[in-house]
Amino acid sequence: MTISLEELQQQLRTLRLAETATYLPSLIQQAETQDWTYRTFLNQLTAYELKRRDEKQIEKRLKWASFPFHKTLDTFNLEEQQSLGKKQMNQLKEFTWLDQLYNLIILGPPGVGKTHLATGLGIEAIHQGYKVSFVSMGQLIHILKTEEITRKSQTKMKRIRESNLVIIDDLMFMAMDAREANLFFHLINDLYDKASVILTSNKGPNEWGELLGDPGITTAILDRILHRAEVVHFKEDDSYRMKHRSSIFME
Repeated sequence: MTISLEELQQQLRTLRLAETATYLPSLIQQAETQDWTYRTFLNQLTAYELKRRDEKQIEKRLKWASFPFHKTLDTFNLEEQQSLGKKQMNQLKEFTWLDQLYNLIILGPPGVGKTHLATGLGIEAIHQGYKVSFVSMGQLIHILKTEEITRKSQTKMKRIRESNLVIIDDLMFMAMDAREANLFFHLINDLYDKASVILTSNKGPNEWGELLGDPGITTAILDRILHRAEVVHFKEDDSYRMKHRSSIFME
């Protein structure tokens, strides 16, 4: 009985091995030229399918995370940062803190690399199998306020609540009214003991109360965020943008 290549590919697609079906001609050619055994051929076939499924899962999770840009930890210049050493960076990349549901607070003025570090950690976490969501504080407040009325906001909040790691960028960059602060508290409460949170802010926790308004809500939020938390505090001298800025003046 002779079966055509097209029929084999269709059978693979029926078995939901679509990636392998596309790659099959090349795989058969390699098997013939390299004299593979049946066992080697089957191993290569299944390994390719598993590899492509992992890659597609990562691609999907990167898309869902909604990072503002794709900057990895490889492009984060530790030499420019006096407040973070190689040992601390390696500990962050191991994600033991994420498994233990620790939060990470990244503080410092604009331009020091807070968002880059948070995004890089998020991308690395996805490659290690975690679900990640990225959202700016301004976007988050809008999503929380419209969750009950728009499908887009409902989908985004569902992904946030199902994430292992939630990154909230530019925390407390603007004052909140009572309703916004209450919505934010309920989200932090939902995530507490279920996910880790990375917060970036140019204001320390001692200043958050001024922007949240309600002392009771401020205390409740801080209790949940700071219960298990590590703080990375970049200083003004760490500013990458200032060190590498363009200038109209000749030196």
